[in-house]
Amino acid sequence: MHFTALDTPALCVDLAVLEKNIADLQNACDQLEIPLRVHTKTHKTPAIARKQIAAGAIGIVSQKLGEAEAMAAGGIADILIPYNIVGQPKLARLTRLIKNGPSTITVAADSAATVEGLSQAATAEECTIRVIVEMDTGGGRVGTQSPADTLAIAQHIDQLPGLDFIGVMTYPSNERVRPFLDEVRDLTSQAGLPLHIISGGGTGSEEISKSLGCTETRIGSYAWEGMTRVGKREDLNPARCPLRMIVTVVSTSRPGQAIVDAGMKAFTSYPPIPHGYCLEYPEVFFKGMSVEHGHIDTTSSDHAFTVGETLSFIPLHGGMTTNLHDRLYAIRNGEVVEEWEVAGRGRAQ
Repeated sequence: MHFTALDTPALCVDLAVLEKNIADLQNACDQLEIPLRVHTKTHKTPAIARKQIAAGAIGIVSQKLGEAEAMAAGGIADILIPYNIVGQPKLARLTRLIKNGPSTITVAADSAATVEGLSQAATAEECTIRVIVEMDTGGGRVGTQSPADTLAIAQHIDQLPGLDFIGVMTYPSNERVRPFLDEVRDLTSQAGLPLHIISGGGTGSEEISKSLGCTETRIGSYAWEGMTRVGKREDLNPARCPLRMIVTVVSTSRPGQAIVDAGMKAFTSYPPIPHGYCLEYPEVFFKGMSVEHGHIDTTSSDHAFTVGETLSFIPLHGGMTTNLHDRLYAIRNGEVVEEWEVAGRGRAQ
């Protein structure tokens, strides 16, 4: 079936572009000799994660436990959850995920309260939880605030029953991390705590992660954006952005405007407004959106848009857009060849 025959709005992915993005970053990491751990919050799709691992990635990152559950159910064997797992409901799910296997699960923590909760859950369920310490090296979000704090949490993990101290992580990887990380290495070495994992992260961070001595780099946005982050509509490039929102023109009653059947609930209301790049007519653009209508400015185009016409747009924020859709249609040379479940979408718990 040709993609223009899909019921719209339909979120598609161009396989040739996606596969090139996967290969390009994997090759870059292989040349640097730094293992790649891919972040799945961008695509939330086990089928794509399996492609990334087949290309050479060592495992995945899932920011939320729910997404990790979806990825484990999809056959992913090595999952890092770089998030503080807090509260009895989540701890019960975490231990169940670990015990059910076959995935290797690692979680992050930055406080005594979090690791003590993990220990209590692991002890009660007679399992072992692998834990790394998240460090705040400039992100200003979560993480230990000093190398001494990092050591203290690492020692606490090492001493508590049911826990296995694995290493440390930081985000984002940049040069300001170096003094902090060097001191952490010294302190943990003196304390006899080996760092099996030193995880760096951020799109485009593979070189600095290698320079810092990280054992892996966590990157995810590249799947939808190639090797460069997208910041505005003009940066959207069909040669490196594989997402395609297929829409149908439903009204042309107002001069200089075409209305399509996809609005904020399809493209996301991510600020300032959800722009996209039209593959067929790049000169047109979204001038606004309502909840279910996309308002396209057609004044710069010589094309006469008609009701029923199909258009393709690259969404500006691929990750946010993907989280609104249950299915992804994989296309090659314009033909739909596979249909994938976006199993991690909406898994915010």
